Amino acid sequence: MENKAKILIIDDEEVVLDSCMLILEGGNYDVATEMDGTVGLKTVAEFQPDLVCVDLKMPGISGLEVLEKIHSLDPTIVTIVITGYATVTSAVEAMKKGAYDFIPKPFTPDEFRLIIRRGIERRKLMLETIALRREKEMLRENFAAIVSHELKSPLGAVKQNMFVLMAELSANINESQKNRLDRMMVRIDDLLKLIHSWLRVLSVDIEKVKENFTPLSLPPLIVKAIECVDPQATRKNVEIVTQIGAPLNPFDGDEVSFVEALVNIIGNAVKYSYAGSQVIVSASEKDGVIEIAISDQGVGISKEELPLIFGDFYRGQSGERIEDSHGLGLTISRRILEAHNATLSAESEPEKGTRIIISLPISSNQG
Repeated sequence: MENKAKILIIDDEEVVLDSCMLILEGGNYDVATEMDGTVGLKTVAEFQPDLVCVDLKMPGISGLEVLEKIHSLDPTIVTIVITGYATVTSAVEAMKKGAYDFIPKPFTPDEFRLIIRRGIERRKLMLETIALRREKEMLRENFAAIVSHELKSPLGAVKQNMFVLMAELSANINESQKNRLDRMMVRIDDLLKLIHSWLRVLSVDIEKVKENFTPLSLPPLIVKAIECVDPQATRKNVEIVTQIGAPLNPFDGDEVSFVEALVNIIGNAVKYSYAGSQVIVSASEKDGVIEIAISDQGVGISKEELPLIFGDFYRGQSGERIEDSHGLGLTISRRILEAHNATLSAESEPEKGTRIIISLPISSNQG
């Protein structure tokens, strides 16, 4: 049998409380009432309702303050404002305090039942979303453990034994056999790199990244990122050009992870560039937002593929013929940049190149 939804009604008019009780009678609800905001908040803590109906105009603590405190206690509790003083201003203010909906007095039984049903459905969806998010995090943690212990450790042991075997056989094998063993070592290294990439995606903890935030200046971070990518660019004969605008305000961030995100994106641009072309890294600031753009002159991305490039494990068809990739670099960068309250977008045309744009808010201490 389905559990009854818990509803609390806080209103200083006894007739309103009685009518609400009568309207909800016979429904699958457990209903409690209070005539005072302060007592109502105590009941919220004890009764733990799914939905609370609050009158805006009450003696003592106001309905808006009750809404605010309910939201701070448990933001998943659905709150509905009922009042005889309905105005657009009061409705907007109530929504700002966390109210889900607004019903003016007098209301009909059908109107009240409908808004209650919608509120309870909203509460169920919120709780389901939280449960799914927790389940996803548990799967992420379990997958990380499996990848680390069940795959990485055995492969590490195989690699170590391969080193020993190659040393022992070095005097007794021909060139062809040595080449086959070398290729086996390369493939083992590739698998270990892939596992490391998986673990890096799984280990990007947004909240932990935020704990290390300090005011950062962008230009030195771009220089560091380009230094990391430069050997790759040199091998491909790709020139990396920087275009930094007027002095940029600092932003709040974690230096290590932010440089990693830049390295992944600039490295991606180099990877999919044609030999002899340029990758342009530009930065400018407007209206409190720093825009970083990484543009290449490479293979480009089709209109159909473009919305998918920031998804997990995605590799564009055009990119596969240039260099092998596991499709995780942009995923890692996206998670890091989300932690910095930044957004990622992309523009591209096949055979004309791609432009990745990072929109990054400046430090909250700046004007």
